[in-house]
Amino acid sequence: MKFYNRQQELNNLKEIELSSKNSSKMSIIYGRRRVGKTTLVKKAYDKKVYLFVSKKNEALLIQEFVLIIENELDTKILGEFKSFVKLFEYLLILSQTKPFTLIIDEFQEFFYINSSIFSDIQNLWDEYKDSTKLNLIFCGSIYSLMKKIFENQKEPLFNRANNKILLKPFKIDTLQEYMIDNNPSYTPMDMLALYIFSGGVAKYLEIFYDKGSFSYEDMLKSIFAYNSLFIDEGKNILIEEFGKEYTTYFSILSLIASSKTSRSEIESILEKNIGGYLDRLENEYSIIKKIKPILAKEGSRNVKYEIIDNFLAFWFRFVFKYKSAVEIENYEFLQELVRRDFNTFAGKFLEKYIKEKLSLTKRYSIIGSYWERGNKNEIDIVAVDELNKNLLIAEVKLNKNKINLNLLEQKSKNLIPKFKNYHIEYKGFSLEDVL
Repeated sequence: MKFYNRQQELNNLKEIELSSKNSSKMSIIYGRRRVGKTTLVKKAYDKKVYLFVSKKNEALLIQEFVLIIENELDTKILGEFKSFVKLFEYLLILSQTKPFTLIIDEFQEFFYINSSIFSDIQNLWDEYKDSTKLNLIFCGSIYSLMKKIFENQKEPLFNRANNKILLKPFKIDTLQEYMIDNNPSYTPMDMLALYIFSGGVAKYLEIFYDKGSFSYEDMLKSIFAYNSLFIDEGKNILIEEFGKEYTTYFSILSLIASSKTSRSEIESILEKNIGGYLDRLENEYSIIKKIKPILAKEGSRNVKYEIIDNFLAFWFRFVFKYKSAVEIENYEFLQELVRRDFNTFAGKFLEKYIKEKLSLTKRYSIIGSYWERGNKNEIDIVAVDELNKNLLIAEVKLNKNKINLNLLEQKSKNLIPKFKNYHIEYKGFSLEDVL
């Protein structure tokens, strides 16, 4: 599969490399697993030392690192290193006369191997950074730990990085490019399915590419198949994030994926207070986000929650929810479940897709949804152009024949007075607008 997008990130990494020729620079790259962090750094630099931190004894890890360093830098390392901090100091000193790029992938794993490494790195960095020429890049995919290491004021590496890249999944314009390259005759349903099934995650696109799965049906069969990476993916991504309380977090996410989107709905089913869990899912793990009606006041309790990652929403709705069928490998049954319920499930994602499409036009300053207390008068999309005083009020349905603009106007009667002197456009979007 060809390398898509990421030109802005590549340019950024090239600039920081150039700057490191004068004094050492530290960059951090983080994001969810499979999003393409490793591919990005390997694409950015032809000459580099790439070290992957796996969970093993520190001395064994250092032996592995020494062999890689000797090979990549064409140098012989004299002496024996048993701790990472001593090896790191050696590399800093080496960069005084031999500038190079050092990439340390899954850096957060040192937290489990030897957490004192972070303060040791901080001390060495403060001592050597101005007199050395190391382009240092830390990559990590456990979001909560990377944030803790680099953004918590109490942590030693707080405020040490010169450059930070939060690598996000591909947007719809890149997904469209991918489809045009691989399936020029794709249908709107194929595109919406790709948007949901892949979530814009590079690794999932690569899997579909390798299997030649570019239609809704082929992607569905690739997901629910023997030895499919997708089956255990949600568990593999999140269990390490959540730790021993993962079962409660998984239950909450499963309910949100099944349209139980308010705190009261979830608490009534789980019969426990989940305020702390929701707060951590939003602010510590960045897996969910609060959705409020457009123009809602700060502190409004008229709130819903949604899973940010499209694939995880799908996984919790159709894989985790039916884990009994997964355990007995009844993949045909799971495929039929998706076929039966997909249109209902996909409606919210079509709405999300259209919002992203509107965002890419750069015409609007606010794009959101509207509803009144008790979920009354729900409006799928409200887009505000504050510069030109234009207001778009839209309904989203997979089937365009179900769009009712007269009803939409009635639903907006309490919203319109908040936009005096605005030109108002009522519009319907359907599956056809995906293209």
